[in-house]
Amino acid sequence: MKLKNLLVISSDFPDKNNTYVGNIFVKEQIKYIKNYFENVYVISPLAYGMEKFRNTSYEDYEFDNIKVYFPKYLNVPLFYFYGRNFWVSLEMNSVLKLIRKENIHFDLIHAHFTWPSGAVAVELNKYFNVPVVITEHTSTTFQKSIDNKDEIFINTWKKCDAIIRVRQRDISLFEDVGISKNKIFHIPNGFNNSTFFQYETFECRNKLNLPENKKIILNVGNLYSEVKGHKYLIEAINEIVKHREDILCVIVGGGKLEPNIRKQINDLGLENHVTLVGSKPHGDIPLWMNACDVFVLPSLNEGNPTVMFECLGCRKPFIGTKVGGVPDVIASDDYGLLAEPENAEDLAEKIETALNKNWDEGKIANYAEQYRWDNIASQIVNIYYEHCPTNYNL
Repeated sequence: MKLKNLLVISSDFPDKNNTYVGNIFVKEQIKYIKNYFENVYVISPLAYGMEKFRNTSYEDYEFDNIKVYFPKYLNVPLFYFYGRNFWVSLEMNSVLKLIRKENIHFDLIHAHFTWPSGAVAVELNKYFNVPVVITEHTSTTFQKSIDNKDEIFINTWKKCDAIIRVRQRDISLFEDVGISKNKIFHIPNGFNNSTFFQYETFECRNKLNLPENKKIILNVGNLYSEVKGHKYLIEAINEIVKHREDILCVIVGGGKLEPNIRKQINDLGLENHVTLVGSKPHGDIPLWMNACDVFVLPSLNEGNPTVMFECLGCRKPFIGTKVGGVPDVIASDDYGLLAEPENAEDLAEKIETALNKNWDEGKIANYAEQYRWDNIASQIVNIYYEHCPTNYNL
């Protein structure tokens, strides 16, 4: 039986054509959760000026039984440090105004990230008295909230009905700040298996004008923050090319760090071994993944990176760092290898090992099945059914 109406709150969300892909994993998840509901409403509040900051523009849109809204509200970054309750109030009021204007009815709220969406959701619930589920995706922010015993985070967790954490080892940390483990559930992110699956490698390389006679190392990630570890990836490539010439590292993504990364490549004389191809539409990423030999994500910290699951769905080995939820998924050398973060030598060693290894692609594919979005969505909906008090008949 279908549930009635779901309200999703997310502080970032892709535009209609996925030319902007912030929190694309939320959109991909909803594509499967929608099958359990009559209607799904997505609200992604935008502070004035955010469109310019993100270099994109938003218009409300809908597809299938999903309607997406981007209400605007006044906010300034200083509120995060000196007026977070005021921030929540401003954002909550913009959401409330939209709900009333559009006459939106819903029976359940699912907020992605505790701050600010979860905090907004539990305040909004004072008006609607429906269950609230929060998925906490962050790594550093989450750990800081635990270490500092952040009142807004803790109060938000106490007021909601269920918490989904993408990293299993963090469940006990919630208990350390007084949150009952009975309301906390581990569900990782996933991937769209109708998009991310195995294509013929050389056909993909031909379409992308990539060489057939090179070992291709792929990285996909925005170049906005040093936390993604591109510096160490390039240093690792510099180590590898000292004794082999048959590699090409392709970095897909754009952002403010691109000039710095390009300078590092030029300073090390790696122009023939590292190429920046800029941002690509999300729908093109499967081609790039299937064109590579190994995928590398050298992050300094992570939550539960979607590209990891997409990589496995394409039957490619994943080379990552021992951060966030990555070790939970790459729990065996059958699926990939893990390096120490901020350690270019270790990363270079793991990349070389991966390039020289005969990977069992069938084993990787079988392992990836559990992370398909349809399987993940089913687990989430089970939480809706079993752990949230409801005002309607299931």
